[in-house]
Amino acid sequence: MENNTKLRPLFLARILAERTDEEHYLTTNQLIDILNNEFGIPAHRQTIAFEIKMLQQAGMDIDVQKSVQNRFRYIGRQFDIAELKLLIDAVDSSKFISPKRSMQLTEKLCALAGPYKATEFKRNILVEGKVKTSNEKVTFIIDAVNTAINRKRKISFLYFHYNEKKNKVYKNDGKPYIFSPYYLVWNGDYYYMVGWSDKHNKITTFRIDRVVESPEILDQKAAPKPKDFNINKHINEAFHMFDCDKEAVTLRCDNDMMDAIIDKFGENVKVKNNSNGTFEITETVAVSNVFYCWIFGFGGKVKIIKPDKIMKDYMGLKQNLIN
Repeated sequence: MENNTKLRPLFLARILAERTDEEHYLTTNQLIDILNNEFGIPAHRQTIAFEIKMLQQAGMDIDVQKSVQNRFRYIGRQFDIAELKLLIDAVDSSKFISPKRSMQLTEKLCALAGPYKATEFKRNILVEGKVKTSNEKVTFIIDAVNTAINRKRKISFLYFHYNEKKNKVYKNDGKPYIFSPYYLVWNGDYYYMVGWSDKHNKITTFRIDRVVESPEILDQKAAPKPKDFNINKHINEAFHMFDCDKEAVTLRCDNDMMDAIIDKFGENVKVKNNSNGTFEITETVAVSNVFYCWIFGFGGKVKIIKPDKIMKDYMGLKQNLIN
């Protein structure tokens, strides 16, 4: 009994956090009944008032409405409703989080809103039906990679792709990749790790949901990050994080394409304005079919004008796309 009464403030804090919010209160008598009936802990009015003050002094944001029957509510939630909705939408729309894991994370986020608001959230949540990864171990993989980054250690992992029969096939002849991770990047609805690949002897990108198991953190120091490597520049130059050769490419764009250019290359992109309703930019990009398809998607409003080889390669691909 003595131990229970010592724990009473903790149970009070739990009850208020779980059962009250800005719109819902519990009275002194209700708190006494819950403590006694559900937890077997006796309490009286003076005890409740005193221990609520203790919790307030400890930093718990409890609002007290004084009357014949004092009413109490917990209003110190870490996230407001708009912030929780934003986080839930991010979890829901993330392709690298499996449907099962999405539901689990969503339930936990809803709980942060309190019991009454959580019910409102659940009516609006839809996870099924989206194209999402089937890899249930993504969160553990991310955690292992993040740990390796902080410890500056190499990791070892198996990586797969899908063949024409939708079977998973190990890459690198089924041998583990040895990799020095530098960054975790969320780009284009997928999570990637960017770092130094021993096999490729260069900066490389791997998609997290294509890693087979949680990577093994090796007792080997990570390869030093190249001094001239800039992760933001690397992301801006890539298209959907594809690894390929990079070249300086000059684009001529219609003036109404500026939003799209800034979305891709940022507000600091250098622009040469022409008098014929166009502007030109020169940026280093990862030249691949993904880049060419990005250009093609603007329907002629963005054109490659330099270098000649890139322009000719694009025109050849464009002809194939049209045919």
